[in-house]
Amino acid sequence: MPAVTSANINAPSMVIGWQGALFISKDIWRMTPDPHTRHKIQLVPLRAAMSTFDRAAVRAAMGDLFTPDAVIHMPHPFGDLTGPGALFDTCYAPLLAAMPDLERRDWIVMAGETEQGGHWVGCAGHYMGSFAAPWLDIPPTGHLTHMRFHEFYRFEEGRVVEMQALWDIPEVMMQAGAWPMAPSLGLEFCIPGPATLDGIVSGPWDGTAAETSCGLVLDMLAHMVRHPSQGGPEVMEMARFWHPQMNWYGPAGIGTARGIAGFRHRHQIPFLAAMPDRGKRKDAAAYHFFGDGNYAAVTGWPNMVQTITGDGWLGIAPSVQPVTMCSLDFWRVENGLIRENWVMLDLLDVWRQVGVDVLGRMREFNAAKRATTGAGAP
Repeated sequence: MPAVTSANINAPSMVIGWQGALFISKDIWRMTPDPHTRHKIQLVPLRAAMSTFDRAAVRAAMGDLFTPDAVIHMPHPFGDLTGPGALFDTCYAPLLAAMPDLERRDWIVMAGETEQGGHWVGCAGHYMGSFAAPWLDIPPTGHLTHMRFHEFYRFEEGRVVEMQALWDIPEVMMQAGAWPMAPSLGLEFCIPGPATLDGIVSGPWDGTAAETSCGLVLDMLAHMVRHPSQGGPEVMEMARFWHPQMNWYGPAGIGTARGIAGFRHRHQIPFLAAMPDRGKRKDAAAYHFFGDGNYAAVTGWPNMVQTITGDGWLGIAPSVQPVTMCSLDFWRVENGLIRENWVMLDLLDVWRQVGVDVLGRMREFNAAKRATTGAGAP
């Protein structure tokens, strides 16, 4: 296949799904009336360049895709940035230095329109590579290392004007044996893509299917927030929305849960015990829901505001202060029920808000371990 560039994106038989091997002809491209399919196609050069991570190709693709003043929201410790150059220099260049054979693997690429009229593309997958040099002071392992990403791109007039992204940095820390916080209640492993292998959603965009998938998720969430303020777990009617063999893929630090009971015990019960006021400050949060085929997604920066109380959460002391959370999520619907849910939270930022520097604790953890093994102080 020829190199995928902005110059030949209209070429016959150009791949739109890249790793998903979904094709679109020049004629279909011209006849495609919906912007959401076009936006997914416009991401192809960047995703293709990142499949081998040639620096020049990635920089060029980012320059073509993003406006110069695009607003970039990245997880802690990167923070907010402006424009593609800052995104590459601040985030990708150090990661590429640590993993010289870095590659990007998408297993969800979906798009749609939010209630607010925004046009978004949501992507999920892994950055993978040989961890050869320190990154964020995380010690290298010399082994293949994976880091899940959930990235959302908002388009205006054919270019990305905003990006909201979470990288699962704790996942890398755990693989390096450098996680300094409480152990996860759920399973920690390399999160899979959709079981149906159809997460790179082809066009044309189907508004009816999108509304059905998104509507199911919104109905589920409306029932979810009834507990505990309006009654016990029964008020959530979870069996009405969730497949009995559902998988809930939480971020590293929380882990993965299987089935409704697994989800309740591995995540929801401790979460609500610590933050029973979840969903009470909707005016302070932003929600961007959209659907595409059997998939629904949400992004928001932030989209949750709640207070850590009781015994705390994930080893976080009950600060009794509101904290904001960015939860960038995907759901897959199967026969009218949610079968898979990929969830990402910026846990490092939650700890930062209550005065805990996780990366600083990790550095102390690493120094103590080196001293114990005779490797010396940093």
